[in-house]
Amino acid sequence: MKIVAFQGGTGTRLGVVENDMVIDLQEVDPKLPGDLGEVLAKTNGDLSAIKDLVGRAPSGARRPLQGIKYAQPVGNPGKIICLGLNYLDHVKEGPQKDNIPKFPSIFLRCATSMAAHEQAIIRPRISEQFDYEAEMVAVVGKKAKHLTAQNALECIVGYSCCNEGSVREFQRHTTQWGMGKNFDQTGGFGPWMVTADELPPGGKGLKIQSRLNGTTLQNDNTENMMFPLIETLVYLTQGMTLMPGDIIVTGTPSGVGHPRKPPLWMKAGDVAEIEVEGIGVLRNPVEDEKA
Repeated sequence: MKIVAFQGGTGTRLGVVENDMVIDLQEVDPKLPGDLGEVLAKTNGDLSAIKDLVGRAPSGARRPLQGIKYAQPVGNPGKIICLGLNYLDHVKEGPQKDNIPKFPSIFLRCATSMAAHEQAIIRPRISEQFDYEAEMVAVVGKKAKHLTAQNALECIVGYSCCNEGSVREFQRHTTQWGMGKNFDQTGGFGPWMVTADELPPGGKGLKIQSRLNGTTLQNDNTENMMFPLIETLVYLTQGMTLMPGDIIVTGTPSGVGHPRKPPLWMKAGDVAEIEVEGIGVLRNPVEDEKA
């Protein structure tokens, strides 16, 4: 299933995408929460109730996909856990090229740094160094701690796309990357969540690309992650309890803007697209921060 969140007359609603239509799940069950994370928490990641709603949906619950106002697939993730330096060629194009990581490089983003599909991502006034990063997102469906390689993927309910927009100048101010990764509305997330049963285990072997104004800038495969999702989940849950609706942003391949000669930064008027095979295309126009 493709589960999409979108804005309706009474707030955020959930739907299931079928071809060019959306089944509005609140039309079938008005009591259904409009945040996928809340649904996952109530069901411990079991999506059978959503499948049941789809099966019972009347014709009046269907609406055209074109024209909906998208919301983030998970509206209020408790944790946005990000990996840096997860593709070797990307490590080699940055300042850590002589320091190949032995462990996953973990940092966090906050919810205010993210934007939905078709919503603008914002280049801040303070810096022009606004970089694009194509990444696959894994969505946590149920509570998990001390996972093993054998059971790690049982907690993942689906996958999405992210443009993990980075303000490089601020990222380089200190050894901690948090400031450059958390400017308001700098990262795209969407367009929807594809359930894990429709993709290879761990989202492995999927083509991943970024495009800026139609030009392909990153082109790789999730097979090439240095720390695949299983290994990352085992590592994380040694210390963190993962909760339903948490999201894991799995790192970007080479081809980002900062090492190019000259550097290539996103600017107002650009359109950034991130595509992950089997998931879809996340599209965000770029705007300057308003005075």
